[in-house]
Amino acid sequence: MPVALPRIELGDITPHNIKQLKVLNQVVFPVTYNDKFYKDVLDVGELAKLAFSIDIVVGAVCCRTDMQEGQRKLYIMTLGCLGPYRRCGVGKKLLDHVMKIAKDDGQYDAIFLHVQISNDEALQFYNKFGFKIIDTKQEYYKRIEPADATYLKEV
Repeated sequence: MPVALPRIELGDITPHNIKQLKVLNQVVFPVTYNDKFYKDVLDVGELAKLAFSIDIVVGAVCCRTDMQEGQRKLYIMTLGCLGPYRRCGVGKKLLDHVMKIAKDDGQYDAIFLHVQISNDEALQFYNKFGFKIIDTKQEYYKRIEPADATYLKEV
């Protein structure tokens, strides 16, 4: 008998729940984000969301808009979920939200992100959604090994 997947709801990141995002990021990611990251997340509106399962934060996505070489790009800074909720649709729901924003806006030239080169699970996840490796950035990360990152872009 198949396991029932939890119902996932997306919610805004606010000053009242920003600490939940910090805790989630500390558990999910090998890097530490500074206070400026969290301050900036509060200002991006729909580009940052928490994923809830029965009122428990189980995932999050945080993006920003970048201008590079005259192009407006949507950069996924973080997208992650707690281990027990992987392969339950949390990441898909978060990524679908981001991709819908980009499509509805109509002014983004690309969606891109960086993934640590050793994170095969994340690379496979993004590949399923049409992201391809464009480049490898040497020494992209500070204080973690491997320090290199793959640069992915939705194609």
